[in-house]
Amino acid sequence: MSKWKLVTEFTFDSAHYIRDYDGPCGRMHGHTYTVRLEATSSTLHASEHCPHPVMVADFKSLRWAKKDVTKGGLDHGILNDILPDNYETTAEMIAQYIYDETKKRIPEGVQLKVAVSETPNSWVEYEE
Repeated sequence: MSKWKLVTEFTFDSAHYIRDYDGPCGRMHGHTYTVRLEATSSTLHASEHCPHPVMVADFKSLRWAKKDVTKGGLDHGILNDILPDNYETTAEMIAQYIYDETKKRIPEGVQLKVAVSETPNSWVEYEE
């Protein structure tokens, strides 16, 4: 069976602290987060911007998190104020949050994997 794999990568800048963390990460600090999304599908889809079934998912839908916080993204926001209470602001939980929110914006049946990095040499990946 044929399948397509769409990959996109972007960055956003945000501040956060990890609640009850005994160390520097428990204090407010910032990162330039790098996010890599992989979307895989055996069928192509339309999107809100293109009525023809010619894409796995729209890049605009995948890159929502890079938008400014005032426009619904995560850029230049305080993640502790943005993420719901059931998500902590660790890289693991940020990856899960981006996954959960992105799944709402892409066609059903598209497989998704999200990788998030807070530093150039440390990554976390999340997929279901």
